[in-house]
Amino acid sequence: MSGDKNTLAVYAARAEDYAHLTRKAAEDPLLHAFIEAMPQGAAVLDLGCGPGNAAAAMAEAGLAVTATDAVPEMVALAARHPGVTAQVATFDDITGDALYDGVWANFSLLHAEPQALPRHLTALAHALKPGGRLHVAMKTGEGAHRDDLGRHYTYVTETGLSQLLSDAGLTPVATTTGADKGLDGKLAPWVAITAEKPADA
Repeated sequence: MSGDKNTLAVYAARAEDYAHLTRKAAEDPLLHAFIEAMPQGAAVLDLGCGPGNAAAAMAEAGLAVTATDAVPEMVALAARHPGVTAQVATFDDITGDALYDGVWANFSLLHAEPQALPRHLTALAHALKPGGRLHVAMKTGEGAHRDDLGRHYTYVTETGLSQLLSDAGLTPVATTTGADKGLDGKLAPWVAITAEKPADA
């Protein structure tokens, strides 16, 4: 997650509420598809893991899960799940090459600054093994602003996010759109794109 103080403060104060909101993460068909696409025992990164409900589902499926979040309260919740290695880290802490078979960035990078998205996506592309898979979901719209809770959001279009992934050296292979209520109780449209790193990269 980004280092925006207001955003981090909201999640720190509402960690348990957010855990309740995302309690059914294991039922997400996109998460199921991500897990099914991973090789047995794959190393995966849950970027901006929140309370770790998705990470728990991945661990239960036999994946080796590293879960990161910039909010210590969220990391403490994520660390409770068996098989989940959770640690405090921001998007700027993404480093390394060919570490992960998959990266799950589900509604986390939307808190990054717009100008930082290309850098973060490129770092994630480097962190993927050749043939690895990235799932990224963000709210759709234009520009950046704060919600009623004070959280910073960067909005994207489907075309814009696809281009950012391509520019980072990844190949978009599947796109899903929808709308859900978030922590602020408002219905918001979103896009999720699955992208792959070339096997010969």
